[in-house]
Amino acid sequence: MNTINKLLIAGLLSCSLLTVAAQPGHEGVDAQSGATPMPEAPMPGPEGHHGCPAMGPACQPVEFQSVKICYAPMRDMFVAIDSVECSVHLVKMEEESLDTVASYQTDNIHKRHDLKNILRPVSVGFMGPYVVVLASAVNDTAYVGLFDESLKPVARRSFKSPMYAMHMEPGRLFVVGRNPYGYDINIIPVEDPEDLEGFEKGEMLSHHYRVAKQAEKIKNSDPVGIGLTAVAVAVVFLALVCISLILQGSGKLLSGMDDKKKKDKKKGGAAVQASAAAADKEGEIYAAIATAIHLYNDELHDEEDAVITIQKVEREWTPWNAKYYNMNQYFNKVRR
Repeated sequence: MNTINKLLIAGLLSCSLLTVAAQPGHEGVDAQSGATPMPEAPMPGPEGHHGCPAMGPACQPVEFQSVKICYAPMRDMFVAIDSVECSVHLVKMEEESLDTVASYQTDNIHKRHDLKNILRPVSVGFMGPYVVVLASAVNDTAYVGLFDESLKPVARRSFKSPMYAMHMEPGRLFVVGRNPYGYDINIIPVEDPEDLEGFEKGEMLSHHYRVAKQAEKIKNSDPVGIGLTAVAVAVVFLALVCISLILQGSGKLLSGMDDKKKKDKKKGGAAVQASAAAADKEGEIYAAIATAIHLYNDELHDEEDAVITIQKVEREWTPWNAKYYNMNQYFNKVRR
């Protein structure tokens, strides 16, 4: 046992050292993927966070989130997403009541089986006189469209990867999404909201951000694979040591249980023999008592002739015990 314990401790120490040595470097994801790393945000100072003058919420960073419902105060109307019907609804407030004035279905879902290819609305908003709708499929298709107040499409821009959020600023529209390797950032210039041709065919800035996978990180930190091999060997060694300890402990436990059963069996056999001997002695006593009683009874009675007289008595028939009276009426009818 002492030898096994020493081997186990040595294996644990070697595994921990090899694991630390095989970990990838501390460079960020940007350095691993070849992209420019994002600098950390500066500490708050006279100019506020992120190097912007401390003038208000306009300098705050934008978090890209999908907008399910949006309100336009100047028009006093809402645009909302219906995920069940895969459509967008325009709701207007009129005399303290809300009425749906228009709707648009981004894709036909009737009797569709290719669910991953359905273009579902994911975000909505307002830009100038138009309603902006972002629709995306799960696989590799998406589009952002401009609609008038009756939700009729007037312009559309397509993408070759799924998108999930957008953000509008004066002069440009940001659309972000995911791809199998990382993220996509698209910037559509919108100098004039009335310029629909520029929205559809204008030059769009795109950037594909690639996130390094764990296998690529390990490959960069350990190109030859020595660390990974050492870790694998250490893990196998530890597994074998653990299995040997488990087998050894289970063997001792089973042998102890067998010894206990044998001891219990010996004790039980001795008790059975003692009880059998006591039962034999008690049986002899009972036999002697029974013999004495039998002899005593024989001496009390005189010898008599064993003559048995049997007389046959004839009785008249009576329906008192007739079986057919015990049957129900159905069987009586059948019998008649």
